[in-house]
Amino acid sequence: FPTSTYVKMWADTQRELDTMLQREREEFLQPEEDREKVKKMLATAYIQYLEIFRNLEAAHDHLIHQQKRAAVRQALDGVMGRILEIKREMVALENSECHHMDDILMDLKRVPEDIEIPIPKYFVKENLRILQEREEYLHGILLNAGLLEQEPVTAMTLEEGIKVIQVAERARQGRARAAFMKKIYLEEKRTSKKEEQETGKNPDDAATRIQKVWRGYSQRKKTEKLREEEMVFLGMNSTEMINGTGSLPPDVEAMSSLQKANALQGEVQEREDFSFRQELRKTEGPHIKETLQDQITQCFLECRHVTGRFPDYPPERTGGSKAIFIEKHPEQVVEELAAKREAEAREMDKYPRGQERPKEKKPEKGGKQVVDLSWKMTPSNFLSILEEGSSQYQVFWENRDNRSDFLQDHDPELIKGGEREEVEEEIRVQQVDEVMQEKLLKIKKALDGEIGPQGKAKKVMSPACRSVESLYQELAEDRVLIKVKNVNLSDYMGYHDCLRSILCETGAQPMPSIPEVRQLVTLYGILPLGSQTVHENAPLVKSLLLAGPAGVGKKMLVHAICTETGANLFSLTPSNLAGKYPGREGLIMVLHMILKVGKQWQPSVVWIGDTERIYTKGAAKGEEEANFRRLAKLVPQFLKALKPKDRVLLLGTTRRPFDANLGPFCKAYQKILLIPKPDYLTRFGKSLWKHYILQRGGALTKLLNLNCLARVSDGFTQGHLVDVVHTVLTELRLLQMARKPLRTAEFVTSLARHDPVYKEEEEAFQ
Repeated sequence: FPTSTYVKMWADTQRELDTMLQREREEFLQPEEDREKVKKMLATAYIQYLEIFRNLEAAHDHLIHQQKRAAVRQALDGVMGRILEIKREMVALENSECHHMDDILMDLKRVPEDIEIPIPKYFVKENLRILQEREEYLHGILLNAGLLEQEPVTAMTLEEGIKVIQVAERARQGRARAAFMKKIYLEEKRTSKKEEQETGKNPDDAATRIQKVWRGYSQRKKTEKLREEEMVFLGMNSTEMINGTGSLPPDVEAMSSLQKANALQGEVQEREDFSFRQELRKTEGPHIKETLQDQITQCFLECRHVTGRFPDYPPERTGGSKAIFIEKHPEQVVEELAAKREAEAREMDKYPRGQERPKEKKPEKGGKQVVDLSWKMTPSNFLSILEEGSSQYQVFWENRDNRSDFLQDHDPELIKGGEREEVEEEIRVQQVDEVMQEKLLKIKKALDGEIGPQGKAKKVMSPACRSVESLYQELAEDRVLIKVKNVNLSDYMGYHDCLRSILCETGAQPMPSIPEVRQLVTLYGILPLGSQTVHENAPLVKSLLLAGPAGVGKKMLVHAICTETGANLFSLTPSNLAGKYPGREGLIMVLHMILKVGKQWQPSVVWIGDTERIYTKGAAKGEEEANFRRLAKLVPQFLKALKPKDRVLLLGTTRRPFDANLGPFCKAYQKILLIPKPDYLTRFGKSLWKHYILQRGGALTKLLNLNCLARVSDGFTQGHLVDVVHTVLTELRLLQMARKPLRTAEFVTSLARHDPVYKEEEEAFQ
């Protein structure tokens, strides 16, 4: 689609967002006692915000104008954070991570796929070069350490070498013949021109040529007009765009679309990072410096007038002169003191000296306390971000004429507006603070007789710290930092089970479906790790646990989170730590290394596989198990060291959570997600069998009954299905497929060698 399509999508979505914000001001700020009404209200807002999120993500991904992308990005981050806040309210209201929203989807005329949460592509695209360099660096470390086998280079056979030489020689001969024919053509053309100049042109030929050009031009115009009328009739175009009152002319749209396609394929050079800081320093720097000095001087004089002495200059660690403008104005201090004295005077007039004040009656102990059971929306950190983005859109972009911006280039005034604050801060720190501090000391010495601090403070030299690169290399060589498999969350396939609503109505709490697991992993794992704004302001989730039988895709989800966000993956799996970092000091050291590297090169995921082993019940049976228990005691300290600005997630996986000591085990993880085995709709409707067979290189025929395989494989996990397909479709079997098609019995025989997940084991997770 052309760029104007996504500009229009952005405009429409922004209007929908403004409507949602207005609705929140009217409905969500009022207390509500009806819980069912609150559930419906929250679910409706959740679905509508998801639709806005999806449209904003599409617009952000396809727009070229960098400042438009920045404006959309602000709204996109705000919507993501608001979705997480609404999700928190829904979980607190229903005491469940999964919600029954089929009725609301029907009322809004939506399908279950509309509540799938999209993953913004900018998580990886904007850091693609850094991620590629980091991947190459890790690959080199693993190769040098001998932990990764280099792909063998196969020598070219004699026949292949002869074929390459033949292709190159034939291409050379073709180019030589083309050059020879071009030379002959140019000579003939030169000869014909020379003859025409000698004999002169025929008037009839000239008239014929003019007629041909004019008739071609006239017919093209008529055809273009007919095409435009047809597009308007079909509703695929509008008269505004044809007349030039729309976003962009057709030729510019084509150029813009081509530019976008090239940009996405990496075939165009990156745009320059336009900056006007130097120009602002020259033109506005002196005025900014003079204004700041006058403001600081006036503030000091007013403070001396109120308090009788000059204040101390704020130190650099508290922000320097910036702290002066944050504090209250001296006039405000005087007004507050006067109001306080007036209140005391009225109190004295009301109760003269010697008269006792009446004692306040204490509430009776036997009285019942009134508890407010009405629901109130928790204050949001993202509504202000959304409102600010909406106001900026209305000021800068809503009525902007896009026809004048043919190249979708930058807007100098917007860049200057953003950099003006940075230049002002730079001038304040580097020039104004030093000058004003010396000036204040001289004035205080002259008027108040004060002398500045004597002597120089002793510099405390911090101990030499290792570089992040060396820590990264050591963790990679010890296999604590592992390579991420390229797996997307969409590869974790599943089908929406509409029958769950019937179970929910009976009061039962069924296992979550695979689409619900995808949504929860996206909400709690991917969105906060991908966006710094969301991670700092949204409800903070530091730890996440994936629990389920073996083979349901827990490790796949771990790698999918890292792939979608470009995160580093640190493995603290007990089997991986065995014999590497003994004792408490060793574990503290490795956690410190992970914390330093993870914070420096965000985002990062710390994965503890088979996490029930570090929370085992009973006494430790050896030094290795004792070391695992030490790790369990250090996990809370590790989580405490993570701040909202640190995009680091502790991710645990377990196949037997009931073997762990549930007290500390559940305290370590804020969110626990149950991963189900695939149901019939997933095995057949989404056709896991078909996907795995085709992915392996197999071919589907009438002799292969997928419905039968889906029925027979009830109780088996995705891991079982993958293992069966790999066992059956060997290289030899793939070669025989042309004359011996695949049969159902081959897969059933291999499937019978595996043990399914029995009902008792599945019930143990609930």
